[in-house]
Amino acid sequence: MELSTPLKRVLGAPRAGPLAATLDLHTVGDLLRHYPRRYAERGRLTGFDELVIGEHATVFAEVELVKFRQIREKLSKTDVTVVDGEGRRMTMAMFNRYKARTELRAGRRAFFAGKVERFNNSVQLANPEYQLVDDDDGKVAAEFAGGLVPIYPASAKVSTLKISRCVGVALDGVDIGAEPMPLELLETYGLVGLMAALRGIHTPEGWADVKRAKKRLTWDEAFVLQVTLAQRRAMLRATPGTARKPRPGGLLARFDAALPFELTAGQRAVGDVLLTELADSAPMHRLLQGEVGSGKTLVALRAMLAVVDAGGQAALLAPTEVLAQQHDRSLRQLLGPLAQAGELGAADDATRVALLTGSLGAAARRSALAQAASGEAGLVVGTHALLGEHVAFADLGLVVVDEQHRFGVEQRDALRGKGVAPHVLVMTATPIPRTVAMTVYGDLEVSTLTELPVGRSPIRSAVVAVAEHPGWLDRAWQRVREAVGQGRQAFVVCPRIGGDDADEDSGPDQGAGLDDTARRPAVAVAELEPLLAAGPLAGLRTAQLHGRLAPEAKDEVMRRVVAGEVDVLVATTVIEVGVDVPNATVMVVMDADRFGLSQLHQLRGRIGRGRHPGLCLLVTEAEEGSPARRRTDAVAATTDGFALSELDLEQRREGDVLGASQSGRRSSLRMLQLLRDTDVIVTARAAAVELVEADPDLAHHPALAGAVAAILDEERAAYLEKA
Repeated sequence: MELSTPLKRVLGAPRAGPLAATLDLHTVGDLLRHYPRRYAERGRLTGFDELVIGEHATVFAEVELVKFRQIREKLSKTDVTVVDGEGRRMTMAMFNRYKARTELRAGRRAFFAGKVERFNNSVQLANPEYQLVDDDDGKVAAEFAGGLVPIYPASAKVSTLKISRCVGVALDGVDIGAEPMPLELLETYGLVGLMAALRGIHTPEGWADVKRAKKRLTWDEAFVLQVTLAQRRAMLRATPGTARKPRPGGLLARFDAALPFELTAGQRAVGDVLLTELADSAPMHRLLQGEVGSGKTLVALRAMLAVVDAGGQAALLAPTEVLAQQHDRSLRQLLGPLAQAGELGAADDATRVALLTGSLGAAARRSALAQAASGEAGLVVGTHALLGEHVAFADLGLVVVDEQHRFGVEQRDALRGKGVAPHVLVMTATPIPRTVAMTVYGDLEVSTLTELPVGRSPIRSAVVAVAEHPGWLDRAWQRVREAVGQGRQAFVVCPRIGGDDADEDSGPDQGAGLDDTARRPAVAVAELEPLLAAGPLAGLRTAQLHGRLAPEAKDEVMRRVVAGEVDVLVATTVIEVGVDVPNATVMVVMDADRFGLSQLHQLRGRIGRGRHPGLCLLVTEAEEGSPARRRTDAVAATTDGFALSELDLEQRREGDVLGASQSGRRSSLRMLQLLRDTDVIVTARAAAVELVEADPDLAHHPALAGAVAAILDEERAAYLEKA
């Protein structure tokens, strides 16, 4: 059998069906890449204190007592009491398991697999499977002779013991063909062959086998991924595009001359890189990341003006109407007469800014579409409405995607397809760990802004632990009143809109809810704002902002906030990005533990944007020491977004860097961990670049090309092509 052989042909439908249905394992390769989660040592009993209620677990224990009872004619019960290495006891109930009554005798040792449950205040395994380790004469079974027993990620229908038997069948019959890794790399990095690695990970004789196997399999994942990305970068460099070089004395030069402040050193450096790449005929593909408020939009605007100077157009794609409208206002304000082409008082050679969103009226929409199609609008800002089939550009030279993680691959590709190989700049205010940048965004060059522009003020954060200190919430509202009394404004952020728990913008991000159990509904905007207006914030001007408001209503609320006509804005995460209110100095985040680390950091960036320092109060009922509370405490302890991003990645793991989050597939990373394996990723990237430069199509490495094709199936290839 080969790695691509369907498991049905190898194991039969009765055994292969549950593997496919519950664990997404369909081929021999899938099964052999379903690696053990841990190993049990045959001489060491499992500690029962490690068990987690609700999980499917496998324990190695010694039988102490067996009691059999015939409940009725066709129902019997066998209670098996087992002990762990510390003398802790656990009783397991087995129903209609007549064989267990004779096999499980005092002193015998076995592996037991089942779901961990609590019964009569005691932990037990529900009707578990078991596998004896030795026979009546004390002879160890062959499958346990090695001393290390693999414990696999399992399910209710497929226990680790069943998986282990299936793996044994696959290992005995598989033919992996030619070694996929170039032999010189195996020698250079001290790696064992693939077959040896598979046997070492599934049937190790000792911990040394496991170590060698993990080293090789981790390298494989890192290297194959980096080869794919190196090929992608080479393909992009070879794609013919249009050089966009700003003309002397054009829009960019006039804009720079009129700026009332100095660019930071980082903004100048990144800007120079962008201008150099825009002036090249090979399309730019660059990721610009930077802390909240680091001035990414200004850097992007300068690149957009360079493209307009060169006769092209630039499109700025934003994830929400609030952010698109904010960008439209900001660009017009920054450009002044340079954005008023055709109007009285416009500067010579001025351009226009067009806004295209789904809420525009028919006349405004027709006007925006016409300005984009004719080239009259050099800068076009919009939401998903930019992706419509009726949207056309005269000469789209640059695509800028803001908060790119909010968009699907197909959406980004749809906008890029409206030009001829346009330059692409994607931006994020969510700091990205270095290894993630080399993998998830490995086909993009990366620039980082670390400085904050002059005028940004420090932000202090504090946890308002209402479970321990109920009076602290009253003090939080007093702080809001004090700030408003000093002429400032405040935000109150809630996880939910209200009325319907399935709120489209209520979203805690993926980092939230890691340990949430059933509890009260999250605080909602529609419920909290009236209570505040009638209670602790009575007399202040309050307003609501959330995704259910009509677009024109949202724009009107934001206009009033920016104009200083609202003292306290009670909102959902719709304000997470793009909202710029320099006068806002206090933020109260309700149920802060229901948000993820990166999301809290983004929200906090909405305050302290002027000359007055900010205060962010994180309200939580989470108990001290709980994972939810630790997340909240971590945000309060630092304003370093990069430190928080690494902690965020550590908690939520890396998912599928080849797009399973969008395709619904399992993660292609089973062994590689982006934080732990930094050195492996760096080394693999360098080796992949060298190999692809010498052999771009892997014509001289057919086995490696096959490995790449096996992992990078058509669906994931489409993801990378569009990324």
